[in-house]
Amino acid sequence: MTNNLFIGVDISLKSNQICVMNFDQQVFFNLKFPNTPEGCENAIGRIKILYDTYGLDKIIVVCEATGVYSFHLVNYFSSHEVLNNCNTEVYCINAHDSEKYRKSFNDIEKTDPSDAYVLADFARVGRTRNLHPFKGSQYLALQRLTRMRYHVGQNLVREKVYVLNNIYLEFSGLILADKESKPFADMFGATSCEVLDYFDSLDQIVNTPIDELTDFIAKAGKNRFKNPSENADKLAKAARASYRLDSISYDSINVAIASSISIIKCLEKEIKTLDKAILETVKGLAPDAFNILKSIRGIGQVYAAGILAEIGSINFFDNDGSLAKYAGIYWNRSQSGNTEKEEKKFSRHSNKYLRYYIIEATESCLKFGFPFIADYYHKKYDEVTKHQHKRALVLSGRKLIRLIDGLLRKNQLYQPIE
Repeated sequence: MTNNLFIGVDISLKSNQICVMNFDQQVFFNLKFPNTPEGCENAIGRIKILYDTYGLDKIIVVCEATGVYSFHLVNYFSSHEVLNNCNTEVYCINAHDSEKYRKSFNDIEKTDPSDAYVLADFARVGRTRNLHPFKGSQYLALQRLTRMRYHVGQNLVREKVYVLNNIYLEFSGLILADKESKPFADMFGATSCEVLDYFDSLDQIVNTPIDELTDFIAKAGKNRFKNPSENADKLAKAARASYRLDSISYDSINVAIASSISIIKCLEKEIKTLDKAILETVKGLAPDAFNILKSIRGIGQVYAAGILAEIGSINFFDNDGSLAKYAGIYWNRSQSGNTEKEEKKFSRHSNKYLRYYIIEATESCLKFGFPFIADYYHKKYDEVTKHQHKRALVLSGRKLIRLIDGLLRKNQLYQPIE
C-alpha cells in the first residue's frame, strides 16, 4: 500500500482533472486534460513515467460516477495495455461516498483540483478495499437496453397516471366504479382505449342502443369478451353516473385524452421492441446465468436480463451482503448505548436500476406464488402494523438477492424443495 500510486479523476464533459499522489500525500501533478483519447494518452504517459521512476507496485485510480461522462475514461484506463502492465485498478465510486469523505476535510474549496485531490486521497486511505474495480464494457450493450427499458417504463407509468386526470374529468363514473362495476378490467386495454377515442361525449354512450354498444365492444375486443352485453351495460351505467360538462370542455379533453392514448401506445410498442433486443443480446452474453435466473418462478426473461446487466459477474461481489449493498437494499444500524432503533430507513445510495429490477422481480414472484418468497413476504407482512406491504416487499427482495447470489455462485438452476 505504501508503494502505490493513487490517482483521483474529476470528470466533466470536456475535460478531466487528474490528481496523482503517493502514500505520503506528495502530489506529483494535479492537471486538467481534455476528455478525449489523446488527453487520456497524455495523462497515461505521465503516470507511466512516475511508475517507472519510483519503482511502484500498483496504481489505484478513483473517479466519481457521472452518468455516461465517466464511462469512456474508466473503460479507457481499465483496458489500456500500459496501465494493465502496471497492475492498475480502476474504481468508479458513487457521488454520495465521495461527498461523505469530503466532509472529513476542513475548509476545503469546491474546485476541480480539490475534487480530484479528494478522490486520490480516498484511494490513499484504503476506502476502495471493499469496492469492486471496473471489469470492462462487455455488459454495456445489455445495460444500455435494460436501462432504456426502465426509462421508457417510467414514462409509460407517468403518462398513464396523467391521462387518468383527464379521464376523470370526462368520464368520472368510469374512475369511481368499483372493481365489479368496471366495464373493462384494464383501463388502458385496447377496448377501453377504443371507447374513449370513439365516443365524443357521455350522452353519446348513454343514447347508443345497448345492442349497438354490445356489437361495438365485441368488435373492439375482437370477440374475446365472454359476455359483451354485460360489459356494455356496465359502460352505460358508468356513463349515466358521471358528471356532465359542456360541449366545449368535452372537445378539449377528448383531444388531450387521444394524445395521451397515442403516446401510451407508442411507448408500449417501444417496450416490445426493447424486450426483443434485450433477449437477443443476453442470450449471447451470459446464457448460463440467464437460465439460472429464469429458473426462479416469477423472474421472466426481461427481469433476468435487467438483473444480469447491472450485476455483470457474481464474482465481482464478495457475498450476498455486498450485492445487496450495491443494490441499495440494506439498512444501516442505528444504535446508542443499549438502545437499538427498530425503524430504520434502507439506503438508496446505490444502483437504482438493479434495485428496480430486484423489487419488480420480487413482486412478480409474489404474483406467481413462488413459495420461497411468498411465505417469507406474508410472515414479514404480519409482523408489523405500519408500512406492511413496502417493508415486507423490500425484505423479501433482500431474501431474493440471497437466493440469486447462491444460485449464481454454485452455477445451478433453482430446484424446488419437495
